Amino acid sequence: MKILLVDDQPLLLMGFRLILEGESDFEIVGEAVDGAEAVRLVDSLQPDVVLMDVRMPVMDGIEATRKIVASGASARVIILTTFDLDEYAFAGLQAGASAFLLKNVAPAELVGAVRVVSSGEAVVAPRVTQRLLENFVRATPAIPVSDGSEMGLTSREVEVVRALAEGLSNAEIAHRFYLSEATVKTHVRRILTKLDLRDRVQVVVWAYESGVVVPGSE
Repeated sequence: MKILLVDDQPLLLMGFRLILEGESDFEIVGEAVDGAEAVRLVDSLQPDVVLMDVRMPVMDGIEATRKIVASGASARVIILTTFDLDEYAFAGLQAGASAFLLKNVAPAELVGAVRVVSSGEAVVAPRVTQRLLENFVRATPAIPVSDGSEMGLTSREVEVVRALAEGLSNAEIAHRFYLSEATVKTHVRRILTKLDLRDRVQVVVWAYESGVVVPGSE
């Protein structure tokens, strides 16, 4: 798994490198100290996962994430932030990041998050992400409640979207609705196609922004 590290603080870069290089299947293919350099390196190095700081000179991590996603690169971006309710973390998810992590994350959690994001299959809305989404949706003008039908979603697909927003895995969704995991995967693929989204985190962001999920209603 090829990983690109992006941060303007050398000590953090060193720390993340030491942790991730301890995994036999991880390879740190490059480091960048600003967003513009990150965009260039994603194009040339084709990493699988990018650990992206937010506040950097030249170009911040949000704009860099937006450019990486718009380029069509397959890289998944994990936003690094200091505060779990940082407005920039939410902006990062809106820009197309697949997750965000606190900079003081435990080593095992960092490794786990990289694996989760690269697979696209596991839990993508842990409580801290859900709290961040709810916090900023509440701060926006009232969003009409939606059943998702205007986007062509079936009632079952809407149920799956709401389950994703709770942070349920495929196995947990299958158990809740008495489905096979293969069927759940099919539903998720169809949802991504209908909504033209790249991964499950983007489905969760869309669910809150569109009114399919209302804060506190789960």
